[in-house]
Amino acid sequence: MSQHIIDLFNITKSYGDTEVIKDLTLYIRKNEFITLLGPSGCGKTTTLRIISGFEKPDSGRVLFDNVDITDLPPHKRKVNTVFQKYSLFPHMNVYENIAFGLRIKKLPEKQIREKVRDVLELVELSGFQKRMPDSLSGGQQQRIAIARAIVNEPEVLLLDEPLGALDLKLRKEMQFELKAIQQKTGITFIYVTHDQEEALTMSDTIVVMNNGVIQQIGVPSDIYNEPANAFVAQFIGESNLLSGVMLRDCLCEFAGRQFECVDTGFDKEEDVDVVIRPEDIRFSAPEDGMLRGTVTSTLFKGVHYEMIVEADGFRWKVHSTKMTPPGTEVGMNIAPFDIQIMRIPFNVLTGWILPKNQVDIGNTTLEYALSSGNRSAAEFEDEETVNVYVLPQDIEVILPAGATPASGKEKASVPPEQDGKTAPEDEKNVFEGEVETFKYKGDDFELQVKCGDITLVVHTYQKVAIGQKIKLYIPKDKIKIKKREEISEIVEEDQ
Repeated sequence: MSQHIIDLFNITKSYGDTEVIKDLTLYIRKNEFITLLGPSGCGKTTTLRIISGFEKPDSGRVLFDNVDITDLPPHKRKVNTVFQKYSLFPHMNVYENIAFGLRIKKLPEKQIREKVRDVLELVELSGFQKRMPDSLSGGQQQRIAIARAIVNEPEVLLLDEPLGALDLKLRKEMQFELKAIQQKTGITFIYVTHDQEEALTMSDTIVVMNNGVIQQIGVPSDIYNEPANAFVAQFIGESNLLSGVMLRDCLCEFAGRQFECVDTGFDKEEDVDVVIRPEDIRFSAPEDGMLRGTVTSTLFKGVHYEMIVEADGFRWKVHSTKMTPPGTEVGMNIAPFDIQIMRIPFNVLTGWILPKNQVDIGNTTLEYALSSGNRSAAEFEDEETVNVYVLPQDIEVILPAGATPASGKEKASVPPEQDGKTAPEDEKNVFEGEVETFKYKGDDFELQVKCGDITLVVHTYQKVAIGQKIKLYIPKDKIKIKKREEISEIVEEDQ
């Protein structure tokens, strides 16, 4: 195992009231190609800037070869950075652009010529020394930017979406070239992207991030085949994401029937997320299928067909190299080892204990019940900081008076106990928020609702629309309160 070259310990970073990095710990090994992958705003670029020294963390430490460099300025760190914008000097030719950093180091001119020649050969642009940047294609300019960065022989190269400005064909070509350059030089590459294909193609290790938190670290095959949670499964590739219930070890109920699986260690009747990749569903004759449905849409995607199948009110996405036309009745079969079962993660909020078994979470006050195993307020220090845990399925959606659920193709069968919720008269434990994201999960929906400074994940049978204003109610017996030092107890429950 290669030794670590960079260690990040308990890094936090906020801009104003927005926390963009939350207690991040990450170890990066020498000579590896590691990718920080996630959607816009997840904290990956901020993490890169903290490594480079362009940003300083609010708390935590950055180590380089076991030496603390948290307060070291960027120019003294043994790292170079390549950005999406090539940042070549327009008034200098290729040779002068690459030689610029070497001249600052006051190397002999003969040595500079040798290094420029060698690095141009490495990026396959020999003979381009006298070309001006504006005469180069986008891909050529990016390769010159990379050459200028690695000619200084940094131990670590940071790459922030370097292929984002290139067209699709050129991006794919550059993916292989970047990986080849990293393997030839042995430099540690830390690569930032929101492009899943880039990450899967080039990386030795992928770090998936969301909302400033690492969701999963692993090799590309594990990230794809064994996602740690529903977010990773949805973000990496395509998935059918459904709500299910574990009946016992190796038996799960979803989509209206029971399926054998290979997962164990769940509570009996525990609510779970079920993830099934579209390529893992096999068609058969209708009478031979575990599920029976009708193909409603077929699209050719270049290397496979993507089909939508309606089966007993559930919509399934299926990938196959064989085309099945719309209107065809089919059976669908899923092997036990292709069914991935995941615990539903808690919403985790920071709060401050108040009298009368209440907790302040910033924009509202929650009352909690002692029947949930919680301590009374008297057992905490005054205004002691605590963690507040709520499961997404325990948050109730309250539509404004007179509002009707949003319309659309997806439908959730609303149980009587979930239909027509109204806010409690005293308005305790009620949030007001706006729907930011909306996902269909087979028989219910997953929402992200922005409530002031916090975002809550909610599972509901009520169909709403992005941008819609709604209220959320959390019953007091569904709230768990833990001291900060007891975090591991909840984390272990949630694994």
